[in-house]
Amino acid sequence: MNAHTEPTADRQTGDGTGSSEVQSLRWLLTRLVEETPAVHSVAVVSSDGLLLLSSDPGRTAEAEAGGGTGPRGSSADLASIVSGLAALTGSAAELMSFGTVKQTMVAMEQGTLFVMAISDGSLLGVHAAADADMSLVAYQMTMFVGRAGHVLTPEVRSELRRSVESGR
Repeated sequence: MNAHTEPTADRQTGDGTGSSEVQSLRWLLTRLVEETPAVHSVAVVSSDGLLLLSSDPGRTAEAEAGGGTGPRGSSADLASIVSGLAALTGSAAELMSFGTVKQTMVAMEQGTLFVMAISDGSLLGVHAAADADMSLVAYQMTMFVGRAGHVLTPEVRSELRRSVESGR
């Protein structure tokens, strides 16, 4: 997919369902995954820690059915980790009087976790391979946040929650 492709059919459900804002967010998420090598999964998480959007919604259903294999096996697990990490770093920044946390990166032996704040308090979490180009991942996340931040209205967040709950 290139930068000039418009959102048409919804890759998450395959049928283009949802408002144009939700379809646009899903399209942006798909672009982030497709244009960033070594990205394993991506999750958009609400300010209260609920999964709103995932690069692989099938993993959520698989994990709920008992087929999950931990953080890499479930989009909901990634959302929980992203939410918890954001809470921890936010508390640390507050304790040190450093202001709000804009992004966090955790480098591990076999992977990297990136968390970036979205303007409405939601979070963007990216799980990538250890050898991922960190600057490219950060750039693509910044582009997503810049484009998606104004779209995540309370109505759109509510629609996304309903979509996740129904498995779409």
